[in-house]
Amino acid sequence: MQMQNYHSLLDDPDSRKLETFSYLNEMDAGSIRKQIQAMLDKSWQVAIEHVEPERSHRTYWYMWQLPFFGEWDIDKIMGEVTACRNAFPDHHIKVIGYDGKRQTQGMAMVINRAKS
Repeated sequence: MQMQNYHSLLDDPDSRKLETFSYLNEMDAGSIRKQIQAMLDKSWQVAIEHVEPERSHRTYWYMWQLPFFGEWDIDKIMGEVTACRNAFPDHHIKVIGYDGKRQTQGMAMVINRAKS
């Protein structure tokens, strides 16, 4: 199998790739839930961030509340995902799993890619 080059251009916002799963089809709620559960199973702390599409490559993303330190209830986290989507339907939204042992992001995935 040959590697493919995915063109991402500054003047074409729809071509830009964002985070781990950008090259795959959009995930449904069940797939997002499974990925967040995988983060929790690794004892990673979950956070949600959002940003306007036109600013996504030029600035930090806004944090939706604080990271959910010590929150292990997947239903509560999924509720916050829904709340963020309802509050910012025209923003890109991502979920991040912070690995406390390595002091870094273990995974980040865009779960809502707004139309540019």
